[in-house]
Amino acid sequence: MRTIWKLQDAKAKFSQIVEDALKIGPQFVTRRGQKAVVVVSVEEYEKLTSKKPTLKEFLLKCPKIDDDFEFERQKDYSRSIEF
Repeated sequence: MRTIWKLQDAKAKFSQIVEDALKIGPQFVTRRGQKAVVVVSVEEYEKLTSKKPTLKEFLLKCPKIDDDFEFERQKDYSRSIEF
């Protein structure tokens, strides 16, 4: 039950990798010792790529600030500019 495969082994045992991805979870394939790709089930892929809210939708769902909330700005002095 391994989850990391060398590329040449992955080519020879692709059916096994697909079965393991379905039963165990993501299967990593390496090329020249570095992780190159991941084989995942469709279910796992759809979780990863599910529709995420747009920035506008996200901001509209944020908690609102109370009307009586007051904040104070920091009183910085302007800097002098040499001509």
